[in-house]
Amino acid sequence: MTEHTYRILVRGRFTDLDDAGRERLLAEVDRHSLLTNGFSEEGALAYDRSLDFFSFRVQFRAEVKGDDRAVCEKGLGLAARAVDELGVDYRELKASATDVDLVKVRRKG
Repeated sequence: MTEHTYRILVRGRFTDLDDAGRERLLAEVDRHSLLTNGFSEEGALAYDRSLDFFSFRVQFRAEVKGDDRAVCEKGLGLAARAVDELGVDYRELKASATDVDLVKVRRKG
């Protein structure tokens, strides 16, 4: 079994926010800045004060398969749980995966 490191980016939209949900999100908005929340093993939810779109970034090791469906599904599940913990609804979750071990770095030289 060969494992690689994957970075999963999940994007979605908040939906049907009531006043209480907006207040909860706005109270936490500074902790969820896109500029301070990069890829991590715990995963990081990022959104701004518009409370429309959000992203979730997570990085983990997984078995290499023919496609990235399994790692995207895991990322979608982690993102859904992160938004659920805020007590708000979401829609349009979409995930993309990057196999970090296959990324080529060009060095100036």
